[in-house]
Amino acid sequence: MVDFNNSGFTEDQTSYLSGFVSGILQARDLPFLGQDAQSRFTHEPSKAIETVFGTPIDDLCREEVIKHEQNGLDCYDAILANAETNSFPTDGDVFRYKFHGLFFVTPAQESFMLRCRIAGGALSTYQFRGLAEIAADWGPGHTDLTTRANLQVREIMPENCPAILMKLSELGLTSQGSGADNVRNITATPTTGFDPTELMDVMPYARAMHHYILKNRDLYGLPRKFNISYDSGGKISSCTDTNDIGFYAVKVGPNENGIVPGVYFRMQLCGITGHQQFATDCGLLLTPAETVPVAAASMRVFIENGDRTNRRKARLKYLVDDWGIEKMLEETAKKLTFPLRYFPLDSCEPSAPKSKHGHLGIHPQSDGKHYIGVLTPVGRMSVAQMLALADVADQFGRGEIRLTVWQNLIIPGIAEDNLQAAITAIQAAGLDHRNNTLTGGLIACTGSKGCKFAAADTKGQAIALGKHLSAKMILDQPVNIHLTGCQNSCAQHYIGDIGMMGTRVKIEDGSTVDGYTIVLGGGVDDTQAIAREIWKSVRADEMPALIEQILVTYLRDRNEEETFAQFTNRHTPEQLIHLCDPAKTAAA
Repeated sequence: MVDFNNSGFTEDQTSYLSGFVSGILQARDLPFLGQDAQSRFTHEPSKAIETVFGTPIDDLCREEVIKHEQNGLDCYDAILANAETNSFPTDGDVFRYKFHGLFFVTPAQESFMLRCRIAGGALSTYQFRGLAEIAADWGPGHTDLTTRANLQVREIMPENCPAILMKLSELGLTSQGSGADNVRNITATPTTGFDPTELMDVMPYARAMHHYILKNRDLYGLPRKFNISYDSGGKISSCTDTNDIGFYAVKVGPNENGIVPGVYFRMQLCGITGHQQFATDCGLLLTPAETVPVAAASMRVFIENGDRTNRRKARLKYLVDDWGIEKMLEETAKKLTFPLRYFPLDSCEPSAPKSKHGHLGIHPQSDGKHYIGVLTPVGRMSVAQMLALADVADQFGRGEIRLTVWQNLIIPGIAEDNLQAAITAIQAAGLDHRNNTLTGGLIACTGSKGCKFAAADTKGQAIALGKHLSAKMILDQPVNIHLTGCQNSCAQHYIGDIGMMGTRVKIEDGSTVDGYTIVLGGGVDDTQAIAREIWKSVRADEMPALIEQILVTYLRDRNEEETFAQFTNRHTPEQLIHLCDPAKTAAA
């Protein structure tokens, strides 16, 4: 036994230490502890296996290892260092740059693409002009609107990255977390706050969600990207049912469930149309103030339990597929300070139908003024056009521009007396406000000229398709046509009336050319449907004629006021192939 009597300790300290050591020595001989427990006192402790939320480091996928080695938010020093030598990032920093909204798009282009964060798609004209200046000073002289009511600038060189990020901050904007495994741009009904048909102005809640995410570092640790959207219950769609979390404004009348009548949000989970799935109502009824904490709790459950070994199974959908919605909500509730409120969906009042292409044209606002929806062909605008639109918004509107998930934009707050002057100025900029039933719903992702994943030049071929169809026909009902370059489906081809996914098509000499797989009959919201595959490997140069044949067949054989989606979905794929035979269509 160790002798503490002459150690200088007090009597109490000596007694405590003697008893402590005695207990350790006795424990060595206690058989009920077992060998493992006894070894804690007699051997070096074994080294614990290092994990990320329970997944051993050795089992992590490549992107998770990169994040484990250094958080993407912490690579700003690398951005500064690479700017000094005008060098592009290498190795793991290519992925980490995306945490700052900078995408190195080699081999499609030896440059960066900048993706912003624009809460709810709402911009002041000061901000809109600032983005135009970024494109003029450091980009290609144009910008691209996205299907998340966002904006991208391309052809950026490394030396200009710090200046661009600083300018975004000075504009009151950011690109932080707009790429990689983060919560992407928060979308909202683009007409919210002035739509006379809406139930609630959702912009304050979209902005609150945006800022909550920015200010909580742990929410940058998701296993995969994450989308959140707010729908105001009005007539304009924001494709909320395609998001990981979708909040839909609903009205609750008198009921027997003890719920105070009023306007609430329904919460939907696991929309991911690239995987052919819409979001599902999960039974919850939330007050507006509850949406941010419930979404944050759900994301933290996903962070702690999502798959970090397989990128293809890392979205929220796959966790909920494994658990079920009930367990997902149980785990979410554990992180909240208030109980979740369940209420039957069919006890809510029915939502108003959406107005297809209602984001284009001239429409009345709730305040007696009007908004003008501007058609920007596949989302691309020159700097000159952006500055002209900012002038229109300042001179005739309220100094604001709203971006939509349809790659178009809205100028609100225009008095009736100023409508004609505003329209004239828009047309002078080379743009149009008129709702073209063919090109108004023409959407295209970046394509192979700017994205390494794309198998076809979607933007260029979409513009060519629009010109071809406009010269051939006029439709009396709007049709949405979506071209996406790869299976990631950034242009959400499965929700288009006509959807196309890029592929490589082998030709006679053994080489390959741009081509598309064509799907028909998709829709969102009250026309929700996943489009069905009809044709595979259609060459891009043959695609316009085939789409023309499809539309001619629709006009020829439809029932009365039948929509395109209704027409295609009452036929089998084999019937549609037969009906759209080129020889039969030409003869008709």
